[in-house]
Amino acid sequence: MHERQRKVHSSRRIRVEHGIAHLKNWRTLARRLGRGEHMSDIVQAVAGLLSHQQTVTLLPGSRPA
Repeated sequence: MHERQRKVHSSRRIRVEHGIAHLKNWRTLARRLGRGEHMSDIVQAVAGLLSHQQTVTLLPGSRPA
């Protein structure tokens, strides 16, 4: 019972940890961008990378990042 509860808690926690990591990455990126002259290109690139990461993670047999 304890092991099952621990696994459920761990599964929920990892989602939160990944969300926090994404927020930290965006904050770091925002600091580096400055005035944002190329913001639309950067946003499209990041969105593409995240989309690709999520697609690969969802494929059968793939390991979550």
